[in-house]
Amino acid sequence: MLTLINTNRMVPPIAPVGVDYVAGAARRAGVEVDVLDLSLADDPQRAISEYFAGQCPELVAISFRNVDDCFWPGAAWFVPDLQATVRQIRARSDAPIVVGGVGFSIFAERIVEHSGAEFGIRGDGERALVELLAQLRAGRGLDTVDGLVWREDGAIRCNRPAWPEPLSVPTARDAVDNATYFRLGGQIGIETKRGCGRQCAYCADPLAKGTQERLRDPVEVADEVESLLAQGVDVLHLCDSEFNVPVAHARDVCAEFIRRRFEGRVRWYTYMTVVPFDEDLARQMRRAGCVGIDFTSDSTVPSLLATYGQPHRAHDLAEAVRLCRAHGMAVMLDLLLGGPGETPATAQATIDSVRRIDPDCAGAALGIRVYPGTPMHALLAARTPLDQLQGIHRQYDGPIDLLRPTFYVSPALGARPAALVRHLIGEDPRFFEPNDDSPSSPSPSDPRADYNYNENQTLVDAIARGARGAYWDVLRGLRRG
Repeated sequence: MLTLINTNRMVPPIAPVGVDYVAGAARRAGVEVDVLDLSLADDPQRAISEYFAGQCPELVAISFRNVDDCFWPGAAWFVPDLQATVRQIRARSDAPIVVGGVGFSIFAERIVEHSGAEFGIRGDGERALVELLAQLRAGRGLDTVDGLVWREDGAIRCNRPAWPEPLSVPTARDAVDNATYFRLGGQIGIETKRGCGRQCAYCADPLAKGTQERLRDPVEVADEVESLLAQGVDVLHLCDSEFNVPVAHARDVCAEFIRRRFEGRVRWYTYMTVVPFDEDLARQMRRAGCVGIDFTSDSTVPSLLATYGQPHRAHDLAEAVRLCRAHGMAVMLDLLLGGPGETPATAQATIDSVRRIDPDCAGAALGIRVYPGTPMHALLAARTPLDQLQGIHRQYDGPIDLLRPTFYVSPALGARPAALVRHLIGEDPRFFEPNDDSPSSPSPSDPRADYNYNENQTLVDAIARGARGAYWDVLRGLRRG
């Protein structure tokens, strides 16, 4: 038997789509699967103890979605929790332990080393876990298991990442309690593709999912939506890196959704790059049931957009907002302030431009999470060792360790960059603000402006009262009153 464990305890709770997919794939391959969902457990430690008191799996697979909350200055780090979970399982079971998930895949070797698990899967788990279990049962070598990271003779070995093509995953979505997650979390995620070939300098998605877009059949995606509808789930988040890359696939997915007449039955949100986006795609998306788009905007200053690897300019943002308004879709612009070259003047220029563009809301995220292997890491490390680089922010001592939350904020923004950005925003209700960096004021004065979704009680309470949708849209609704 294969036991899958969801360890993500972030609140509001997010349904573990990866666990759902992997469980379905393993069952389809004839493997007996059990799911232990710690996100829905009142006492995770007791849930683990009680589970292993009555079950003896052959292999225990732990889903590790987030290394940290990617939010400065909160910097919540989840690796110690993973270590504690592995220790607790090890005390109650002799089964080998394998770790996977997006967070794991970014730091695969380091997390196998730190966690105490025997194995890890970097990349997609649907095929890799089934193959790993087959190899363990047969007592054969592990070199053929794509994505496998494992210990051998005191060293960590790594196979090629598990990024299979074509991409196909089960559509039943019946391995986890999606109805409860929908009630508590307000939305359920699906994927239409994996991988991203864009060159965003700071993004870790290519490390976890590959640099080649691997596309699902739109018919399969629509079948999955039908499965969730049958469970009472009618608000979805298409959690691709960017829905409109490649744009032809986005059009094909919309066409299938339109053919199924999802408009009026399903409301969905998605992430998108600013370009390509045109009148025809906007019309198709709205007819397919889309009600909100979160655009990867970053800045409106050309020099910073070039540093971030973004091809759009301010006029493209303005056109994207216009198209959303024309077709009745809410629009969020995600900004990334504080990168190399950011100054008070450039931050002011971006905020002023966004005011003129007039989206429904804009997130003024501050600080870049530095991931090893990204162009941003190379850019920063090329100037001077990170230990000596002005602008590095962290909440741990000793040498720089990028496994731990480590951020860069341009030192030109001063000693209190979050306070500066909040001052530049002023009272504009369209902006979600960065948390204040003053020790005496650790959070925004208005909790509805808090851009950190993790442990956001205002958001949790709104969902409990019946709010549904992307979290930025729920908070936007609260701010409108």
